[in-house]
Amino acid sequence: MYSKDNSIIYQNGKFINPKSATGDIYSQTLHYGNGVFEGIRAYKTNAGTKIFKAKEHYERLHYGAKVMNIPFQYTIDELIDITYKLLELNELQDAYIRPIITTGANMGLGSSDESTLIIQCWEWGKLMGDKLLKVRTSSFQRPNPKSCFVDAKVTGHYINSILARNEASASHYDEAILLDMNNNVAECSGANVFIEKDGKLFTPPKGHIMPGITRTTIIELCQEVGIPVEEKHFSLEEMKQADHAFFTGTAAEVVGLKSIDEYHFPKSWESTLGYKLMHLYKQEVLGERSKNLSKAV
Repeated sequence: MYSKDNSIIYQNGKFINPKSATGDIYSQTLHYGNGVFEGIRAYKTNAGTKIFKAKEHYERLHYGAKVMNIPFQYTIDELIDITYKLLELNELQDAYIRPIITTGANMGLGSSDESTLIIQCWEWGKLMGDKLLKVRTSSFQRPNPKSCFVDAKVTGHYINSILARNEASASHYDEAILLDMNNNVAECSGANVFIEKDGKLFTPPKGHIMPGITRTTIIELCQEVGIPVEEKHFSLEEMKQADHAFFTGTAAEVVGLKSIDEYHFPKSWESTLGYKLMHLYKQEVLGERSKNLSKAV
């Protein structure tokens, strides 16, 4: 699924076949989860291949390396150039891109003084599909922001997401909502959440969540087209009184919810602000929004 016989990846200065990639079995990333990564999408547009918000994604990768004390010397411009070249070598325009920085050998708990950059890309549809999602409240909680850097995409953090997602699947749900340490809604296992109530959108504020780049884009689109949106804490009970809800993320893009636990959202998806924003977002990433704006709002 992720690679073919002729696929190319980038590893530490070289474009190689994935089968030629090497890794250190004593890597701190492998043993302790100290690595950082990004999820990025490229789209085929009328102006050619476009990596959506490449600068913002690679700035966040830099931030993750910095807070986790992982040495990393690539500049933002170098990373963007490498990624466009990688897409070209793989003959991909619509693609998901996964850069990851892994650490060198170190069985101690101090950060390694070495790192490896790998960038991969492959064709990947919307992570959660297009159907409305049946969601449950997870028994697992979003990590306390005093325990780690919750706003960095650290490899080890995603054990929390795997546990929540597996629990949801085992009980025949599509996804899971995690609460924060104060029992407010935080996010799902791999995306941010918005709820709609009385013609206004609400999304959890930064602090206990992964502040997604797609989330930021949706907030910017709301501000541009006059959709009321507020970043605020809200409880599970408040979510279960909402008219509708949706998730946002690079891999998921924008996807609507059908229900959470026993509560079914009463508003039809096609009449919601989330549905309008799903189309606005698609136009934004394809560079088509200005000419189609009136059709979407």
